[in-house]
Amino acid sequence: MKKIALIGSTGSIGTQTLDIIRKYPQYFQLVSIAGGQNIERIIEQINEFHPKIASVERKEDADKVMQQTDGKTAIYYGKKGLIEAAVPPEGDFLMNAVVGSLGLEPTLQAIEAGMDIGIANKETLVTAGHLVMDKAKRYNVHLLPVDSEHSAILQSLEGNDSKEVERLIVTASGGSFRDKTREELKGVSVDDALNHPNWSMGAKITIDSATMMNKGFEVIEAHWLFNMPYDDIDVLLHKESIIHSLVEYRDKSVIAQLGTPDMRVPIQYALTHPDRLELQDTNRLNLWDIGELHFAKPDFDRYRCLRYAYDAGRTGGTMTTVLNAANEEAVSSFLKGKITFLSIEDRIAEALERHKVIETPDLTTIMEVDNDTRAYVSSRIE
Repeated sequence: MKKIALIGSTGSIGTQTLDIIRKYPQYFQLVSIAGGQNIERIIEQINEFHPKIASVERKEDADKVMQQTDGKTAIYYGKKGLIEAAVPPEGDFLMNAVVGSLGLEPTLQAIEAGMDIGIANKETLVTAGHLVMDKAKRYNVHLLPVDSEHSAILQSLEGNDSKEVERLIVTASGGSFRDKTREELKGVSVDDALNHPNWSMGAKITIDSATMMNKGFEVIEAHWLFNMPYDDIDVLLHKESIIHSLVEYRDKSVIAQLGTPDMRVPIQYALTHPDRLELQDTNRLNLWDIGELHFAKPDFDRYRCLRYAYDAGRTGGTMTTVLNAANEEAVSSFLKGKITFLSIEDRIAEALERHKVIETPDLTTIMEVDNDTRAYVSSRIE
């Protein structure tokens, strides 16, 4: 039985992970969870799954959780609590489903504890990919992608020699504004941006999908996860989200993974890898019902965040840390109604332009650059 630590339990990936654990109690045991400020949901999760450890964001919330649970779960809070939940004594697999760079330190701690990791928190690799991958190699830990695109690449690589790969092709739906021109993006609302045509996701990642920063992050992730040069990673616009990604080999054969848009597929595959379990309550893919699939090459002038991500990735060092921190601050401000949708790009561009790159940063340097970037972007918004 695999003993699961789940951080980000109240979000979209977290709740879908629990859905799989719920259906397969003979294979999975939930030993710890961590959530944010959705206290009612985390109380429900504790009372259903009875994990040994749970963590929330604030002390007052921890007190409330203790009052409304049976007392058999140890309740923590804050950064310390997040680490406790990520690295429980009995855990052997961490599902990292938190949003933002908050997921970096728990990932590093879990690697040191020898836990395999389902990585749904792309900001961890964007912010400090070199540290994470070096440590995973040193401790012989598997990083299993939960993004549908990276899971598709992993599945398309199974049974083949990675040395024979020539190109990775990451597909992108184009997000909620894929059919709009830049002129039409002026004045779009938060509600408009959150209306994703294919996927049900959290607010932050849905906005990142609309700006295509999410796809840029996935390019950086693919670089680290699969040791692939940026020049050999392409993005393909595919609005149906049926082909989740493709791998081209040196004989020009292309292997792809297809399926209906359902995040439980990559979540479950990360939990069971390299085996598969039946996925209940999902639609079978019948291509005759789909009829046709559409593809296009992305325009980097239309999707500027995608260009920023490629440029930052090629520069390396702390530039990707700045990319992520600036994006998090700008997206948060957009969701709060402080800036316009197109201003997200402007704030990111300013932060990248001012930064002097540190080529091989340690964790302390990364955190300092992260904090400095957030302060700068916040000051520009205020």
